[in-house]
Formats: sequence, C-alpha cells, structure tokens
Amino acid sequence: MTTDPAYDQCWTVYGQRQLDRGYSPPVPTRIDWGFRPGVGPGAEMLGDIRGKRVLDVGSGPGHHAVHLARAYGALVDGVDVSPTQHRRAVNDHGSEPGVRFLCADVAGHLRRARPYDAAYGLRTFACVDPRHLLPALRDGLVEDAPLVFSALHTDGDGLGPCDEVTARPGYVRLRDEEPIPTRMWVLTPRLWEALLGEHGFTVEGCEFLSAPDGDNPAVLQLIRARRQGRLRA
Repeated sequence: MTTDPAYDQCWTVYGQRQLDRGYSPPVPTRIDWGFRPGVGPGAEMLGDIRGKRVLDVGSGPGHHAVHLARAYGALVDGVDVSPTQHRRAVNDHGSEPGVRFLCADVAGHLRRARPYDAAYGLRTFACVDPRHLLPALRDGLVEDAPLVFSALHTDGDGLGPCDEVTARPGYVRLRDEEPIPTRMWVLTPRLWEALLGEHGFTVEGCEFLSAPDGDNPAVLQLIRARRQGRLRA
C-alpha cells in the first residue's frame, strides 16, 4: 500500500501557495496539538526526549521540529512527502543544529531508518491511511517508545468520525484561497484504539481539543500511545 495521490497533491499545492505568499510560521515556544496556542498539554506528552531521536510525521515547514531541538535537546527528523513543504523547511531551518528534514513518504523512510525513540504528528494523521502508516511506525520505533498525535474527530463541516477505516472527501483551507481538495481518515477513538492495538501500540490516553472559534465545529483527538513488544507471527 502506498500514500494517497490526493494527499500528496494537496500538500504540494498548499506548500506552493505558502511559498508564493512568502509565509514562514515562527518557531513556537511550545508544542500545540490543537487549534489554540497555549491551551492543553505540550511537549511533556513525549516524555524525556533530550538526546533522543524523534520523528516528526508530516513536518511541514519544520517549526515544531526546531522547537523540540532548541528547547528539549531532541534530535529530530522531520519527514514530509510534499516537496514544497520540504522546501519551506529547508529554506528556513536547513542549518538548524539537531534537526534534519527529509522529503519522503514516512512509511518508506521508516523501513530504511534506524528505529526512533519517539514519534509525533500534529494534525497530520487524518491525511494518511493508517494501514499504510501504523505498520511502519510499529517497526520503526523502539520498544516502549511514545507515539503522540492529533487527528480530526469532527471536521470543519461538522461531520463526525467514521467507524470504518475508510477515507472521505475533505479540504485543506487557507485564508483567502480556494480550498484544496483531499481525502481524509476521520476515525472514532475506539477505531483508533483498535488499529493501534492491532499494530503493537497501547493507547494510554485520549482527549478532545475544540476549535477556538465558536462557529467552527472542528474537534481534534489527541491520542497518546506507546510501542509495545514486536508482534509475533
């Protein structure tokens, strides 16, 4: 199974629009898993990552990876399949100590890389088939490694999660621009827990993060899991 072409194209278009606008997000002072800065847990969800190899799944312009390297002394690999998102990261942070940016399918990268001590994704897990990503994460993380990610629970149109592992049409929105069509996996917490368990992870916690705008029905799930022993045939 490979990545979804609609997903790849969506984020290539998105990255190019941001390059055309000349927009670079500032390096944050904390990790924000949800929509509102300063609300909810931060990087403590990942545990002690000083000197540890950490994977940023869908790292975009790279500002979160840089924050973890600067503030926590982590060694972060930011991996993004979009060449334009990768270009943004390299343009702004290509010489940042402790950070490396790679343009690749995360699952393919994990099959070649030495296992990581932790992995995280900020609002990226809804954009890739979990049946493609989770087996690679299972084999690409050391035992007992934390996996923390936020993913859509309810989308911007108010449509709630599916109880089947199937993609549905979605959009990535950029202010004052036409929405970019894509496909998204918006799954129930129970289904995420079942999928993670099937692929060698134990879910340790799940909480919901709402959009700050009262008119926006979007809700994220913040899931904290841990890699267990390798599955036996």
